[in-house]
Amino acid sequence: MSIIKQTTEWLETNWVNPAYGGFLLAGIAICFFGAATNTMAGWLYVISAIIFALLVIAVILPVRSLNHLSVRRRPISPVSVGDQLTIELEIENPTLRPQTLLQIQDMLPPELGAMTKTPVANIPAQSVHRWVYYHPTPKRGVYRWHQVQLRTATPLGLFWCRRRRYVSARAVVYPTVLPLTRCPLVDEIGKEDSMQVQSDRKSQSLSQDLTKALRPYRVGDPTRLIHWRTSARYGELLVRELEVLTGSQEIIICLDSSSQWHPEDFEQAVIAAASMYSYACRTQPNVKLWTPITGLLHGSSVVLEALAATQAGVDGKAEEQPYLPPYLPLIWLTQNPLSLNSLPPGSRCLLWPKDVSVGKPVQQLKRDSLGIVINTTEPLKPQLQQPIQ
Repeated sequence: MSIIKQTTEWLETNWVNPAYGGFLLAGIAICFFGAATNTMAGWLYVISAIIFALLVIAVILPVRSLNHLSVRRRPISPVSVGDQLTIELEIENPTLRPQTLLQIQDMLPPELGAMTKTPVANIPAQSVHRWVYYHPTPKRGVYRWHQVQLRTATPLGLFWCRRRRYVSARAVVYPTVLPLTRCPLVDEIGKEDSMQVQSDRKSQSLSQDLTKALRPYRVGDPTRLIHWRTSARYGELLVRELEVLTGSQEIIICLDSSSQWHPEDFEQAVIAAASMYSYACRTQPNVKLWTPITGLLHGSSVVLEALAATQAGVDGKAEEQPYLPPYLPLIWLTQNPLSLNSLPPGSRCLLWPKDVSVGKPVQQLKRDSLGIVINTTEPLKPQLQQPIQ
């Protein structure tokens, strides 16, 4: 950024920045004043004084018009990739005078695109102006931004003034959920013999309480069950539900986000995890998602938000110790073929091979009937619905 641009930015946000007309009028005033000094003509002094007075008014009024305006933001509802975010701002004018000729700028994060702005001709006295706009969502994620800028040059357009208002925003863009009509990975994992699984679960429960899922806090829940780390991550109190042994098989979908992925493959894996979770919820109520940073999660909104926020190669680098997957039959989504060797009995997997020319892990996967090798050149939905070879 050049020195001139830095200077104009500082002037506009901290005081006022002269527009082209302001520079021109100031030059004319100086010329008239210089001529009056040389000729001692009174009418030239009057003209220069009138121009200087207009400049002073043009400096003061933009600052005063923005000082008392306040901005509020409505909560932003989550959407899926490709849908539009509905963003609503309220600009309140508590003064007894109307405020005119404003420009509102919502400073969106770069991942969502450039800032969005709109002109406002008039905000009546003691009233609220509502600005609702719709913004496209090119990719999943949890986006946060904090700044709205109010800009004006009222009433003469000679000096620009801009002031910041810090209004926190949080927008969640869920990954795409494919409408699966069947998914053999989910359907067939429940057919495994669960005797060994129940034995493992009992032995684990003897040593520690297992967390079955996380749910929102309700009045009366013990505070010892609050999961503070995940609550801080999602901005609301979440309570651990302890595991209860039952005779039915759980479906646990595990996204191996701690390993390194190709970006396109990881996006496919997130879509696959969201789609299988949605499908499993329709056929089996006891379904959960696991990631290294969140552990086991249950509930559509919590799971989709976790998938929106997850990043490949980042979750495993958390400052705190990442969670370990439960030693139960699970559906493992990975791009690391070495991780397949440590899967619990009865597990299934989706493998995105890093190099299709590497035949050993692919052949071994098919021979052992552990799951499906994803072909990234073909659509994902038919591959999730195909029988396990």
